[in-house]
Amino acid sequence: RYGSSDFLVLTYSPYADLLADSTLDSLRKLSAELLELERVESVMSILNVPLLESPPKPIQELIKNVPTLESPGIDKALAKLEFLNSPIYRDNLVSPDFKTTAVLINLNDDPLYRELLQQRNELRKKAKDGLLSELEQSELKNVLIDFKNHRDKMRLVEHKNISQVREIAEKYRGDAKIFLGGASMVADDLITFIRNDLQVFGSAVFVFLILTLWVIFRQFRWILLPVITCSFSVVTTSGFLGLFGWEVTVISSNFISIQLIITMAITIHLIVRYRELAGLNPNMDQRQLVLDSTIFMARPCTFAVLTTVVGFGSLVLSGILPVMNFGWMMSAGIGVSLFLTFLIFPVLLILMPKAMPNTSFESRFALTKIFADITERHGKTIMFLSVAALMLSIVGASKLNVENSFIDYFKESTEIYQGMKVIDQQLGGTTPLDLVVELDESVEETLPVKKDTKPEAELEDEEEFDSFEEEFEETASEAQYWFTAEKMEKIERIHDYLNGLEQTGKVLSLGTMLKIGKTLNSGKSLDNFLLALLYNELPERFRKIILDPYVSVENNEARFYVRIRDSEPNLRRNELLLQIQHDLKTKLDIPEEKVHLANLLVLYNNMLQSLFKSQILTLGVVIISFLIMFIFLFRSITIALIAIFPNVLSIGVVLGFMGWMGIPLDMMTITIAAISVGIAVDNTIHYIHRFRHEFAIDRNYIAAMHRSHESIGYAMYYTSITIIIGFSILVLSKFIPSIYFGLLTGLAMLIALMAALTLLPQLLIFLKPLGTEKQEV
Repeated sequence: RYGSSDFLVLTYSPYADLLADSTLDSLRKLSAELLELERVESVMSILNVPLLESPPKPIQELIKNVPTLESPGIDKALAKLEFLNSPIYRDNLVSPDFKTTAVLINLNDDPLYRELLQQRNELRKKAKDGLLSELEQSELKNVLIDFKNHRDKMRLVEHKNISQVREIAEKYRGDAKIFLGGASMVADDLITFIRNDLQVFGSAVFVFLILTLWVIFRQFRWILLPVITCSFSVVTTSGFLGLFGWEVTVISSNFISIQLIITMAITIHLIVRYRELAGLNPNMDQRQLVLDSTIFMARPCTFAVLTTVVGFGSLVLSGILPVMNFGWMMSAGIGVSLFLTFLIFPVLLILMPKAMPNTSFESRFALTKIFADITERHGKTIMFLSVAALMLSIVGASKLNVENSFIDYFKESTEIYQGMKVIDQQLGGTTPLDLVVELDESVEETLPVKKDTKPEAELEDEEEFDSFEEEFEETASEAQYWFTAEKMEKIERIHDYLNGLEQTGKVLSLGTMLKIGKTLNSGKSLDNFLLALLYNELPERFRKIILDPYVSVENNEARFYVRIRDSEPNLRRNELLLQIQHDLKTKLDIPEEKVHLANLLVLYNNMLQSLFKSQILTLGVVIISFLIMFIFLFRSITIALIAIFPNVLSIGVVLGFMGWMGIPLDMMTITIAAISVGIAVDNTIHYIHRFRHEFAIDRNYIAAMHRSHESIGYAMYYTSITIIIGFSILVLSKFIPSIYFGLLTGLAMLIALMAALTLLPQLLIFLKPLGTEKQEV
């Protein structure tokens, strides 16, 4: 309706003056090269935009020959003044210091994409309402396939085009500082980041896990078996994802790394149990060792994996499609890991000769023994510190917010960050907001223009247009009667209101043209006759720039294009949108149903607001689900509550830390709570399972704790350290949310390990849920 299309932006900061001949020549050559690209429809820059005030001319003269900077005899000094003062160009095409300009690269429209997208959405809506016929079900399948194929094809075309634009821009970096921006560039770079993260981090985590296994076990078999198990799990899961058409997104880009880590954790538990049995029973044959270790670990590993699946599965309740898909992907992947680990590991191990364990690592780094001694001697202190940490975490978590700047998702070294920063701070803001207002029908629209009722002075000012009236009336449509004084006043009031908001950058609308028209009309507002003249007679290439994007005469609408400064520290998106809706209704008397807010700011804000609600929902579901599973597993409400507390503490500390440090919730950090508690709870299950086994030997809580620490404690220690360092590798990503995800998940696992080796045994000793101890005679 408003002729908007996809575009790229080059920010161009020349080392010479912006209007110097050398700068204009470089811009001319740059534009010419860009226009030769297949995807580029047009290029707009200071060279070819209309100059309406250089110098000011009567409107009927201006529309006959609208000058540009390339026009013969143009006065550069006047042009500079217009660029700096024009409500169209200042903070939009040029920066206020006149050192940076924007080169707008308009891309060819893709009508097939829009058509397929519309068909897909309409059929999906019918399917959701249960109204699809059999024919339409078949049509939906075909449309989904066609849409995906076309989108994938266009992604390659877009990537090629963006690469070509960058290659062209590179040639001119000797003349200016150049950055590339635009929504399609951000989307393309995000896909590139995802692809790199999949390759780099999947490989990096794999190499790291091999090194970790060697450091801990010092035996080749304990490297080979986990590598085979992990490889089979990842390849199988990837095959399923491809088979069912689940695509990897920004959210799920780390699924390979996470699955490797979780599969390795299951395998380490089996290895540690086998080594323990081999050390205690040197005469037991290989077959019996493998059988006993596998059977003993089957129950706790199964429940541990089920709790992890619940953790990931809770993401399905988030209501955010990429997060939901990530939950499904990981739930399926972990199920595959459990099945294949218990299938492949014992089968391959039983074919190998028996080997006595190398315990050099345990003897040098007896961390679990240290934690056991601390728990025995300082139990009350541990509980006091845990309660204090939980209270601080609750206060910190109350400070959590979802307001974050999109620009802060990227490292300062990336072109996305640098380009967005220039656009945000010097060229009017980055995040677009569309405000479309349905205007009221006015009586003037149905009446002809009565020029003879105007004051004499005004008639004299318009005498110069008399010769054009007859011709104009023949060509003018309803536009002549649409541009009424009442509507123009309302549009100007809305424009001025939006422009006055602290958070807004550049505001463009018909109100912008009204302000320029006032300058052209000797300081007097344009009447409906002059506005209709402009609307109908202005050359099309200029009308597309200054009129068409902001008014729809046919639909009786006015559009206000607002750019928000994303890096504004006081920006509160939801409050801003609510304020605009409230003020338009109360201050400007525009009914709520006639105001429509759209574009990226609304989409981004809706996503952020749903994050906060889903965080509470997913955490609540996870904790309640775990409590029910613990009651079923341990057959004791007391033990179930004991098992929950250390895990609540670990995620509480992480959320509290985020709140205290001002780290906001975003697409990635929302998943930390559910994922971390899902993985961390494994330690609790394994420890309580082993503690009950040890307690049954002599019914002594302290002795059972020491034996548990020196058996399953090692497996918990190894798996947790593996997970912590594995997630920490994500710090190498260029995508800041991935870095936060890795570091905060690592922190959650560290707290969970410490709680499982100190707080958990202390609660078992203090509350004695397994019954009274055996009295020594």
